Amino acid sequence: MTHHLLEAGLSTCHWGFFDAALKPVLTIASGDSVTIRTVTGPAEAQPKSGFHVLPEIHEIHAKADRSVPGHILTGPVAVKGAKPGQVLEVRIREVTLRTDWGYTMIKPLAGTLPDEFDTHKLIHIGLDAKTNLAHLPWGMELPLAPFFGVMGTAPPAHWGRLTSLIPRAFGGNLDNKELVAGSTLYLPVFVEGGLFSCGDGHGAQGDGEVCVTAIETALEGTFEFILREDLSFATPRAETPTHHITMGIDPDLDICAQKALREMIALIVGRTKLAREEAYMLCSLAADLRVTQTVNGSKGVHCMLAKNLVA
Repeated sequence: MTHHLLEAGLSTCHWGFFDAALKPVLTIASGDSVTIRTVTGPAEAQPKSGFHVLPEIHEIHAKADRSVPGHILTGPVAVKGAKPGQVLEVRIREVTLRTDWGYTMIKPLAGTLPDEFDTHKLIHIGLDAKTNLAHLPWGMELPLAPFFGVMGTAPPAHWGRLTSLIPRAFGGNLDNKELVAGSTLYLPVFVEGGLFSCGDGHGAQGDGEVCVTAIETALEGTFEFILREDLSFATPRAETPTHHITMGIDPDLDICAQKALREMIALIVGRTKLAREEAYMLCSLAADLRVTQTVNGSKGVHCMLAKNLVA
């Protein structure tokens, strides 16, 4: 098992999309770990003074292909032997800040209340890694809980180039705040190598991410990649040290909830001797449906069940 470092830069980042045609910038073996550095935000979101702006962002802004709107992602990372139909287990070992600021912004006619907030507004937020606090400009402090809003494999080749803004079966813009250090994300593999990319660093986020942005910031993550030939999922799943997580993605929140619930029922049946009807009842008694985000075109609901209830 080998540890790798993947820097963020023009040659290692792609802006706005997932695409099976992208060539990997790093190829690793199953079981290897990679520290991946990311950047965040367009030029207009960078602070003019008072904070540390990462120098590599300037060349990305000036020269990167921006044919599709979306996030600046680092990758893709290919895992040797990964084939369509398998699952890539992504163990999130560590997530740390790369800079001392983040931003939050309202986009006109976007978000959960698009018709009520039609004026652009952007704020910069100081981030203190030592105290683990975000300092909001109106005087409040929030604890930091950094995670990557976007983590995904490449889509099937025939889907073409897809914006990173909309989450799909390969993951992408999941914006699931449970995916902090210590959690594990399971992503379906659709192309040779899997082709994992990540970005959209968040310092903190509420369920819903209602104004479209969290505390957007540059993060560094250390991931361990395990190729799972024994698993086959149609959509992403995850787990924390205490809970299993299934996910539903759709423009309709009701359908999101149904999808997440069906996936949890399947998980329970697969891990226990319970019948499907019993698993459904257990979900009603012990599982929690939570709104992941309501702003990414396709919305998200995740279902959480304590691990001590299933094998």
